[in-house]
Amino acid sequence: MSSRLIGVGVGPGDPELVTVKGVKALRAADAVVVPVMAASDGRDGGEPGRAEATVLHYVPEEKVVRVVFALNERSDRARREAAWDAAGERVAELLRRHATVAFATLGDPHVYSTFTYLAQTLRDLVPGIVVETVPGITAMQDLAARSGAVLTEGTEPLTLVPVTAGATVLKDALGGPGTVVAYKFGRQAQEVAEALRETGRIEDAVWGSALGLPEESIRPAADLDGGPLPYLSTLIAPARRDGTRGGRL
Repeated sequence: MSSRLIGVGVGPGDPELVTVKGVKALRAADAVVVPVMAASDGRDGGEPGRAEATVLHYVPEEKVVRVVFALNERSDRARREAAWDAAGERVAELLRRHATVAFATLGDPHVYSTFTYLAQTLRDLVPGIVVETVPGITAMQDLAARSGAVLTEGTEPLTLVPVTAGATVLKDALGGPGTVVAYKFGRQAQEVAEALRETGRIEDAVWGSALGLPEESIRPAADLDGGPLPYLSTLIAPARRDGTRGGRL
């Protein structure tokens, strides 16, 4: 039988937002891989990640396998590639011993997920591997639900921007139509606030972090003061609307 790798979206952190299908996939797998950040020496940093904490609500600890990924490495390409290769070999080893391995990823496996890189690596390492995914709830959906911010209406477009690409990319998106969502903007909060003010989009915008967790924070973007925020902060800048029902149809 072919080995199966299943990418399971476990949502933004609230264990109650893992889908029924996701829970079933995690429990049915022979092993569940969770990504952990590397320490300066390239080894397991020791801190449990949000995906791991979510998974442990549904599967026993002995079934969970922590695998180091260079999740925060952007400048040193050689170090990042070496970490990806090592992670791929570790998961390939699991697939040689188990029929089904699940990989737990925050949000959705097809939205800025570590899983896509892992799957690409394993297709070369494990001939005949079957790759499947279970969709998950994204941070923008959770923030919209908790804040009441409407993501889209009628014919409005929706633009999703990772601020790791630079604040200029966000500013360009804010200058266009529709709702703009920004991911991973915590370390560039000041630049994000400036972009919102310059484009006249700050009044209705909202940001949030640690959604559904004890340390949850949901605040108006107008309160941004340039101070540091959690890396995995999410921003929603709703489309400009005139307030009429169905105005965008």
